[in-house]
Amino acid sequence: MASPIVSVETLAAWIDSARLDLRVVDVRWHLGKPPGSGRAAYDEGHLPGAIHVDLDTELVATEGPGRHPLPDPTAFATTMAARGIGDDDLVVAYDDVGGWVAARLWWMLEDLGFGAIGGHGRGQVVVLDGGIAAWSAAGRPLATDVPRLPPATLHLARMWRRVVDRDALKRRLGDVLLLDARAAPRYRGEIEPIDAVAGHVPTAVNAPTDGNLGADGRFLDPAALRARFGTLRSTARGAGLAMECDEPGGVVTSCGSGVSACHNALAMRIAGLPDPLLYAGSYSDWTQAGELVAVGAEPGPPPVTGAVREEHIPRVKGT
Repeated sequence: MASPIVSVETLAAWIDSARLDLRVVDVRWHLGKPPGSGRAAYDEGHLPGAIHVDLDTELVATEGPGRHPLPDPTAFATTMAARGIGDDDLVVAYDDVGGWVAARLWWMLEDLGFGAIGGHGRGQVVVLDGGIAAWSAAGRPLATDVPRLPPATLHLARMWRRVVDRDALKRRLGDVLLLDARAAPRYRGEIEPIDAVAGHVPTAVNAPTDGNLGADGRFLDPAALRARFGTLRSTARGAGLAMECDEPGGVVTSCGSGVSACHNALAMRIAGLPDPLLYAGSYSDWTQAGELVAVGAEPGPPPVTGAVREEHIPRVKGT
């Protein structure tokens, strides 16, 4: 399967044909709502045969950089296998927010070589284009029963591959194209409902997840996505940044905590572009470490090496 996304029509055909290898995964999770709200939405109605996987307890570690640190790969593989996801399965992830939570599961399985580790399995993972809204809009039914899948055997790599940590990113600020997937008001520092300091990582270009989608909530076509990321690259270069963005590892995707950042990675895969690195800790890790931030609509220059943080400097708009 060339595309990392699947249409409602194709998924419906798979479900109707009762594919034995199909694993539909509901990963609904809601920013700013109490824990368990995604599971509550699942209980009210979900795609037929879908299981629910919780972001907070199954797709993150209890400790690590940022608010949603990546789990240990071996622990993640054990969790997914216990939920019934195995080497030969076709995994379809969906949510109700345009795919940015589903993209987290897609990215994790992809990065750890799902279906391609040591010759084990033929597994594939895709995201439902348009999510549950597109499913319902097509007149497809929802279910309330909770499937009980038997444990499976799952082989994944033991290390994350396409990641960059804060220290490594700091050394490359200004050279790489750093994308920030958060909404524009948060990027500009006008609001910050979660993290302690408002703004963005210096040199980051704002690339909100909704820019990857059309008015119908589905992903733009590959050509339109290529054009979008080309414009983002031009924006950075116009500011004298991203000199190495055409090199391997020259694009880094980030967000608030490393979840919605995966949406840009998914969009770049759809566009046929090289995979970016993920700054897994993202802005929450950056600010928790007390690093300098930028505010306003411009990316801002890289911080001066050894600069001491002064609260009044990064918080002033337009600097």
